Amino acid sequence: MTKVKICGLMEREHVLNAIESGADAIGFVFANSRRQVTVEQAKALATAVPNGILKIGVFVNETREEVERIAREVPLDMVQLHGDENQDYVRGISLPTIKALSITNEEDVQKASTYEVDYYLFDAPGDEFRGGSGNSFDWSLLQKVNIPINKVILAGGLNVNNISEAIHIVKPYMVDVSSGVETENRKDAGKIRAFINTVREEER
Repeated sequence: MTKVKICGLMEREHVLNAIESGADAIGFVFANSRRQVTVEQAKALATAVPNGILKIGVFVNETREEVERIAREVPLDMVQLHGDENQDYVRGISLPTIKALSITNEEDVQKASTYEVDYYLFDAPGDEFRGGSGNSFDWSLLQKVNIPINKVILAGGLNVNNISEAIHIVKPYMVDVSSGVETENRKDAGKIRAFINTVREEER
């Protein structure tokens, strides 16, 4: 079954809505972004997340010490790295790790094999920030990926209108959505519910 991560959550009501709608993972962005939260905000939001639902922190070129500190304080279950982190950096992280890769061509896809991580997140290139652009990429490129498909997380421009096609083409372990469940740059409870429902329908 394809898992669903709702990323960039900043308000308790939307965390609760994502959980009630059946999300498998919640994403908190600690990197520079319009969805950035402080450690204190994330700690407060995390209290609403029950066991069994992953709390994932998104970082860009942060020091390992700071990543580990934030992970302990919130606490996080997993970290997602969107920067220029290399394999030595990844090896030093004590939590399960997701490495995000920006995809424009097949060569970008093959870079995944240079990392030994728990999961690989394939995203469209960012614009102002790393990731979270709301743009998609050619999903068929991932049919040539040389890593286990059960380690693939798909992101980038996903929404209720294209998620069924994306799952059909890629068959990812998890899909990751942020702007696709927003209205006027704010999470939308109806869109979160509809997105997750559509993923579940595709599974059935």
